[in-house]
Amino acid sequence: MRKLENSELGRLNVEEFKQVEKTPICIVLDNVRSLNNIGSVFRTADAFLIKRIYLCGITATPPHKDIHKTALGATESVEWEYREDTVQLLKELKESGYIALSVEQAENAHMLNDFRVESNAKYALVFGNEVKGVSQNVVSMSDGVLEIPQYGTKHSLNISVSVGVVVWDLWAKMQS
Repeated sequence: MRKLENSELGRLNVEEFKQVEKTPICIVLDNVRSLNNIGSVFRTADAFLIKRIYLCGITATPPHKDIHKTALGATESVEWEYREDTVQLLKELKESGYIALSVEQAENAHMLNDFRVESNAKYALVFGNEVKGVSQNVVSMSDGVLEIPQYGTKHSLNISVSVGVVVWDLWAKMQS
């Protein structure tokens, strides 16, 4: 077995990425503080053709060297927008037909492995602060909550890992 060279991967260039049909998912970062996590989210969004990232509250925005370090150029391909108020953003997204899902541990949460995507639905996935999680007022405003099943001793996953797990899961379900 031979590792493939980057030139053999058949990836889109930035202009092609901007023109291709996007996955009907947007990612909302609610007060995420780590610049490296933000950059990682951009890379995941690029990998799965995510429509847009919303950076809310204290979440930093590009350009920044620490975001760039982990994004590796994905800030140029993935559309993003800064919004101060996550609740106001969710109101607008819901009015435009998005189903808002907070990724959190909460009463009546849907376990990710049991969650079924609706055909032709658009999803706004909300991920929260590394310590406090998604704000309660944002969780309360969401149409539902997704929880990633965990079986060890830790209470949560790193936000960039959570984004990767949830986005991949929903993307795979949308493909089938």
